[in-house]
Amino acid sequence: MSDDQRKREQVRLYKMLRLTGWTLFPLLQTSRLLEFPPPPLTAVELFVLSSIYARRSAATAARSFSSMAIPPVAKKVRHEMEMFGDVRVDDYYWLRDDTRSNPEILSYLKAENGYTDQSMSSIKQFEDQLYAEIRARIKEDDISAPIRKGSYYYYEKTLEGKEYALHCRRHITNDTSSSSVYDVMPTGPEAPTEHVILDENIKAQAHDYYSIGAFKPSPSNKLIAYAEDTKGDEIYTIYVIDAAKGTPIGNPLKGVTSNIEWAGDDAIVYITMDETLRPDKVWSHILLSEQSSDLCLYHEKDDMFSLDLQASESKQYLFVGSESKNTRFILYLDVYKQEGGLMTLTPRTYGIDTSASHRGNHFFIKRRSEEFFNSELIYCPIDNLSDTHILIPHRERVKIQDFQLFNGHVAIYERENGLPKVTVYSLPQIDEEIGLLQNGRGVDFVDPIYSVYPEESQFSSSILRFSYSSMKTPPSVYDYDMNSGICVLKKIKPVLGGFESSDYLTERKWAVSSDGTKVPISILYKKNLVKLDGFDPLLLYGYGSYEACIDPSFKASMFSLVDRGFIYAVAHIRGGGEMGRKWYEDGKLLNKRNTFTDFIACAEYLIENKYGSKEKLCINGRSAGGLLIGAVLNMRPDLFKAAVAGVPFVDVVTTMLDPTIPLTTSEWEEWGDPRKEEYYYYMKSYSPVDNVRAQYYPNILVTAGLNDPRVLYSEPAKFVAKLRATKTDGNLLLFKCELGAGHFSKSGRFEKLQEDAFTYAFILKALDMAPPASS
Repeated sequence: MSDDQRKREQVRLYKMLRLTGWTLFPLLQTSRLLEFPPPPLTAVELFVLSSIYARRSAATAARSFSSMAIPPVAKKVRHEMEMFGDVRVDDYYWLRDDTRSNPEILSYLKAENGYTDQSMSSIKQFEDQLYAEIRARIKEDDISAPIRKGSYYYYEKTLEGKEYALHCRRHITNDTSSSSVYDVMPTGPEAPTEHVILDENIKAQAHDYYSIGAFKPSPSNKLIAYAEDTKGDEIYTIYVIDAAKGTPIGNPLKGVTSNIEWAGDDAIVYITMDETLRPDKVWSHILLSEQSSDLCLYHEKDDMFSLDLQASESKQYLFVGSESKNTRFILYLDVYKQEGGLMTLTPRTYGIDTSASHRGNHFFIKRRSEEFFNSELIYCPIDNLSDTHILIPHRERVKIQDFQLFNGHVAIYERENGLPKVTVYSLPQIDEEIGLLQNGRGVDFVDPIYSVYPEESQFSSSILRFSYSSMKTPPSVYDYDMNSGICVLKKIKPVLGGFESSDYLTERKWAVSSDGTKVPISILYKKNLVKLDGFDPLLLYGYGSYEACIDPSFKASMFSLVDRGFIYAVAHIRGGGEMGRKWYEDGKLLNKRNTFTDFIACAEYLIENKYGSKEKLCINGRSAGGLLIGAVLNMRPDLFKAAVAGVPFVDVVTTMLDPTIPLTTSEWEEWGDPRKEEYYYYMKSYSPVDNVRAQYYPNILVTAGLNDPRVLYSEPAKFVAKLRATKTDGNLLLFKCELGAGHFSKSGRFEKLQEDAFTYAFILKALDMAPPASS
């Protein structure tokens, strides 16, 4: 047999073995046989392959081939786009339809969903088993940690078998102004009656999608304002109801964001969006009046800026933030003197980012600048805003993430060496000079790696409430006495099915990226299952954008992989905020490729240190994390066995050239403005759609939401269509588009678990770890 004949025979056998479900690596123990196009085989190896295939019965082969799904093929319609003399051809540009109603496009999306269902049908029984297993870990009838507001405890409650939450409260009969970490909401027959204010299950009956974006009692606790989304497009309707009776107060406010705050008991402040869904106007609404008569308090006309809204912990002031990716300035409204309208607290100054709160006679302001990149905390008198003083100075290695004010304390949420910290400081009496804060008390945490976030607390108390979890510690709510340092667990989310935290191990390791930067990795695995010999299955997650901190936290469904011997790792790559502001700046704009090389370095570190192998390494990321997945698949497809890209931002250049698409203008400071030549070519160098080429790709699952306002469904659709037409392997490529959901997928709590089960089933199928249907 000649060399050419041998190569052709090898390719033929390889394809046939792939199509009929054989995995070559365990049979021949040689990873090079997994390469495609495969390298030359010896005569012996070729004989072994031929013998393996020959032993498959005709009946088995027939069943395998007859059950094969045929992937849909998107038509090609040439669409040219030219910038700086460079012509990009997008054959699948036609897949974008902003009305989401084009019959041909919807038919194609349904065909992709059908192909995905058919391709996964052989393990549907196993997927259902995974779903049942994941759901069995949940205590379906449960309540959240009650939060005290005035003379009521408020909480959310879930019922067995119900998808959505009930919003409830109980009256506090022995109402006192003081509070303690040992306070407990009374229950039982002699306790005040539970009152269900809103049952989401009833509201959701008429909708395929249902989500409450805000639920806010009025200062007197007589009324409730809540924001409702019934499509997943993040366009909300605000309802005001009588808290005791549930009856509506006036007409709903339509076409708004979920950013709402009470301004006294008879007015609501809210935000609306422009045609690109950019929050651009803030309004005041007097109850029982028509929305058309509402007063516009501020209009942000710069399309690089978006508005947000929050109340001070004291509830005396509302703060309107107008922000771009580099700049944020603050306007404020005195709730007791609303006739004065919005006033400027901090000016619009490029590169200065501020957020604020209030206590007594002072505003407290977190301020970041190019010089003080990790932020400083300052204060100023309300009647003299220019008279600023430092409370906590800037530190190069410690980032001030957030702060929470109390009448007598301030809690600072910080970051150091890749981990969050909480430090509390006592404040002097309202009428006393404040000065530089010193002698702060740090809150201790039990896990080596963890996540911690602020929860709503009572301004007048000395009790700090925060949520805590780690990769092996379920979500927990603590009350911390800032005077004594006593910390009391108020709620830990139950995990059923025999879960024991002590059975698992978490670690923090450091990979070295291509430029020498050390990149932290958080790792979870079960002690008695993992061998760390290079043959353990491994799932690596990443994000790396928007200065978001993906701290190691608990995900109950993940244990359906971990309890099957998986190692789960999170790469804290540049572009995120885990290591401070510079970490973010080194992974954005013209430094964006650092995000991808960091992730590749983390994968290589894990392989080199026997946490897994190329044949067992799966990767996962959503949204901007989906961009990460798309980019590294193009850069190093040989490194991974399977990839999951959820609602991925993959058509970077085309999207960022179109200012009519939501988020485009406000994100030029994140990704770059491709109308400038330097940014155009840099962004094109990593944009996943623009870099698909004829090469081997691993098994890939891509998801989308038809109503997604953040990442248009057409981006992942185009990515999949181009991959299908271009790639040279026979691996799975599946596309699942939710036709009744948005960026955050389905809304029901059990529906979300079904998606986890589907994703895990795909991963296990790709690793040949999914049992056949007969099992």
